[in-house]
Amino acid sequence: MTTEDFIIDLFCRVDDQMKNVPNHSQAALWPSEVVTIGLLFALKGVGSRAFYRWLSRDYAHWFPALPERTRLFRRLKTHWQWAQRFLAQPSLLGVIDTYGIELIHPVRRGRNPKSWVEPGISNHRWIIGGKLCLVLNHLGQIIGWAWATANAHDTWFHPLIEVFQGRCVMLADTGFHAAEGDPPNLKICPRGHWNVRMLVETIYSMLTVVSHTKKMRHQMTDYFQSHLAMAVAAFNLLIAWNGLPAQDNGFVPLSIAECNL
Repeated sequence: MTTEDFIIDLFCRVDDQMKNVPNHSQAALWPSEVVTIGLLFALKGVGSRAFYRWLSRDYAHWFPALPERTRLFRRLKTHWQWAQRFLAQPSLLGVIDTYGIELIHPVRRGRNPKSWVEPGISNHRWIIGGKLCLVLNHLGQIIGWAWATANAHDTWFHPLIEVFQGRCVMLADTGFHAAEGDPPNLKICPRGHWNVRMLVETIYSMLTVVSHTKKMRHQMTDYFQSHLAMAVAAFNLLIAWNGLPAQDNGFVPLSIAECNL
């Protein structure tokens, strides 16, 4: 599949989910076009300037009303909730874990007095940035997500677990255990137990290698949040691109490598 064929197919899949979204009378792009561009941006995994150069140079004929770069990304920031339409449905068993995202080099911390990023530990090293928390169903599809600064403890995401109370038992590592009590649907899995929980590590690995989400360059929270929302939506669309066929042993292989731009 060529990149042009991929963009066309992606737009068609997005448009099927966006049919009932009204378009503003003065908008240059339809909602389906905005979301498609947002998904391509998340999948490309580069900065906004490099992405806009790539899009306007090679594929502007697919988006004839493409606005100027800053206007385009302001609209993505405004309508990031459109990406929530692509979240999957929960299942009986779910998995939750967090993922550190580096936004600036530690040496540069404090140079911008308006910066919102905070230091935290990710993969046993210090980073300056944010933290993404994903909730998965048993197939590896993302059913919910939230973000915080890198210094937030995993227990900060307990409200996200409570959203699925009565619908999903959430498997988590010991970092989600709180001394004052855990949500009723949270099951803490000590190291070496319930290894099915490691499914989330596979998901984060794909996001790191294909979408380059381990390092971002956003200096404002709204744009950071928009990027995460589009990355989540893109992942759910791509892993189900050809359906989710199970092997004879029940294992469902997941991959988005063939959609790498």
